[in-house]
Amino acid sequence: MSTLSHPAPAADARPADARRQRIAIVGAGFSGAVLAQELGRAGHEVDVFDTRPHVGGNCHTARDDATGVMLHTYGPHIFHTSNQVVWDYIRRFGEFMPFVNRVKALTGGRVFSLPLNLLTINQFFGKTFSPREAEAFFAQIGEPGEGEPQNFEEQALRLMGRALYDAFFAGYTTKQWGMPPSALPASILKRLPVRFNYDDNYYASHYQGIPRDGYTAIVQNLLDLPTVSVHLETPFHRSDAPRYDHVFCSGPIDAWFGYDEGRLGYRTLDFVREDHGGDYQGNAVINYCDPSVPWTRISEHKHFAPWEQHADTVVFKEYSRLCEGTDTPYYPIRLVKEKSLLARYVERARQERGVTFVGRLGTYRYIDMHVTIAEALDTAQRFQERLSAGAAMESFVVEPL
Repeated sequence: MSTLSHPAPAADARPADARRQRIAIVGAGFSGAVLAQELGRAGHEVDVFDTRPHVGGNCHTARDDATGVMLHTYGPHIFHTSNQVVWDYIRRFGEFMPFVNRVKALTGGRVFSLPLNLLTINQFFGKTFSPREAEAFFAQIGEPGEGEPQNFEEQALRLMGRALYDAFFAGYTTKQWGMPPSALPASILKRLPVRFNYDDNYYASHYQGIPRDGYTAIVQNLLDLPTVSVHLETPFHRSDAPRYDHVFCSGPIDAWFGYDEGRLGYRTLDFVREDHGGDYQGNAVINYCDPSVPWTRISEHKHFAPWEQHADTVVFKEYSRLCEGTDTPYYPIRLVKEKSLLARYVERARQERGVTFVGRLGTYRYIDMHVTIAEALDTAQRFQERLSAGAAMESFVVEPL
């Protein structure tokens, strides 16, 4: 792998074999890195571009000089999947250590376990419910309604009633999204489980872990092929596309078109670092649910690597706000206005030739790492199939709408 800071070479040197393509990949996160690995290993000549000074995208990790703690630069990332193919694939590029994400929540001056589970319910209500009793209790406290819930708040109130909703979700969700839960789709809450047992594992995925050497090392290994060149701090523009036989864009779809229809809405995050001695909070992540607390959560990064020992510690207070200008986009908002704007960009993307949009930013969807990897593997396979058939590659392998 070569790391360059200058533009890619001119396009006059085409591979002699017509089946060997000259490919540009926009973005050096998991989408771009998996595509580069698969297509580079197939013999294609691949240039990977990223505007940042490092690979890994928002999964980038770096060892802290002051404490030795491995920092998740853009916020916590815990790898989890039930996809055996993805789990086997990603472990070819680095060792994964066992890690279970046990999130705590601070609300009303008390600490509870998330997701909502039998211990949380019994602690909150001062009960000793059995699983069957807790389930029956939920059926009593849930607020009735007609038809399908139309928003996050309706979904929550029907599921858990007012007290739990106000304590754990109303304030936190408002801080996270910058709008009342009644303005958000019900689907957001549907991703969060309620368990009538004492399981406080945040994820239900069969495989869970964190790379021993961090995510950036995994991405570097994916990109480490003689057929792959990496160009950091180097933007790629639509006007550069004619240099290549095909472009895979994992950057923002609206940026590809110069934002000329308008910018798609994202939430971004600000991280405020604090350094302390010893152990600050005794857990990797604690959510702060009260609306009076301005941050959404505090992450203590040495707890993401319990196999390491560090005398000092680093914590980050996390603040959510609307993404603007050159801010790092994290969560696509995907409300009615954004979906309408996205539809216009998608229609224009379908008219492009030689460009496929992939990943979280290219398809304007919130997707976890394992889904990103699975979709990149599918996209690489699809490209090879289309190339063998002499057919044009689609603009989208996964539909964004």
